[in-house]
Amino acid sequence: MIRKKLLFIINPKAGKAQIKNHLLEIIDIFIKAGYEVTVCITQEKGDAIRLVEKREDGYELLVCSGGDGTLDEVVTGMVKSRRSLPIGYIPAGSTNDFANSLRIPKNMKKAASAIVEGSPFACDIASFNRDIFVYVAAFGMFTDVSYGTDQEMKNVLGHMAYILEGMKSLTAVKAYSMRFSYDDTVIEGSFLFGMITNSVSVGGFKRITGKNVELNDGELEVTLVRMPASLAELNQLIGALMENNHENALISWFKTSRLQIESEEEIAWTLDGEYGGSHREVLIEDYKEAMQIMVPQK
Repeated sequence: MIRKKLLFIINPKAGKAQIKNHLLEIIDIFIKAGYEVTVCITQEKGDAIRLVEKREDGYELLVCSGGDGTLDEVVTGMVKSRRSLPIGYIPAGSTNDFANSLRIPKNMKKAASAIVEGSPFACDIASFNRDIFVYVAAFGMFTDVSYGTDQEMKNVLGHMAYILEGMKSLTAVKAYSMRFSYDDTVIEGSFLFGMITNSVSVGGFKRITGKNVELNDGELEVTLVRMPASLAELNQLIGALMENNHENALISWFKTSRLQIESEEEIAWTLDGEYGGSHREVLIEDYKEAMQIMVPQK
């Protein structure tokens, strides 16, 4: 029997390193489904990009296990290689927002079975200047603590704990003078937080990205939060975000396929939970249905 070839990329440090407890069973699932499995274990940031970009021809399926940052690297490598393959994802991170959006099982063995028994879903991805992100680009408040926290800290703290860490003091909050241009609209002002997303949850919080989120509609959801004048307004903002309340005057929610961003100073960004550099000018564009990802059968 001629077996199909599967490349399996693993981030062994993701989450609580639970992949090591299930690895043989997962590989067995793939083999029983008719695949010849090649396993690659990442050692440092950027490894998954290089492994995917430089992979040999002949693979029919690419599977990764790790957090959303690992998936980001795999998709980036796929785009760089200009050789598209269906991607299977076994989530092993702290929050796994994108996996939750696709209803990929949290149980690793069930996720592996869903890959070989499921079907490909054509999903949007997005460009951030010259980079790629899968589900979120963000700046400002919360990002340093929720996305910039090192892996060991994420393993110890729940995502709620380290997001709440960023809410302790209004005096510690920095606002940025920015201009956002999309379609025929311009939004200007002083902003403490913003995110451009293709996900139903961010940081483990559901519905924070807006209403009627579709992952393959050719548009990204944008959430912009202006600087509050008091701690009371900050608390109201947080409540409005958690409750998906679009009536708060300090929050702008909209959808677009292309967003131009300008700021008076360089601003640090995070892309899918990893540092995305500091920028004064950013162009974000949606690539409709540019990624094939395996999802469970309905």
